[in-house]
Amino acid sequence: EVQLVESGGGLVRAGGSLRLSCAASGFPFDDYAIGWFRQAPGKEREGVSCFSSSDGRIYYADSVKGRFTISSDNAKNTVYLQMDSLKTEDTAVYYCAADIGGIRAHGHYALQSFLYEYWGQGTQVTVSS
Repeated sequence: EVQLVESGGGLVRAGGSLRLSCAASGFPFDDYAIGWFRQAPGKEREGVSCFSSSDGRIYYADSVKGRFTISSDNAKNTVYLQMDSLKTEDTAVYYCAADIGGIRAHGHYALQSFLYEYWGQGTQVTVSS
């Protein structure tokens, strides 16, 4: 059974940092895609970043480029999202999602939620002014 468990959310002031973790189990951690998504109240789910283990491709949404960094630790079956220079508009529930076999699109098309089969339960990130 595939499981994704997010952690690391919380309350932070604008300009601060948080690191989200996505612990994965139940699938081979050598050929997968992990995406981070977020959903703010009243808004649609938005793709933030994704990583393909097979070829190392990484994509970021324009809204977070230069501030967020995605990385993985295969020994721990965990993918991280380092979030720096946080803004109030980054407030949302953050989800990690996985697909087996790598990212099936390029560029911002890789950040579409329908490409990912497995989803975590989400972690709340709140950025105060």
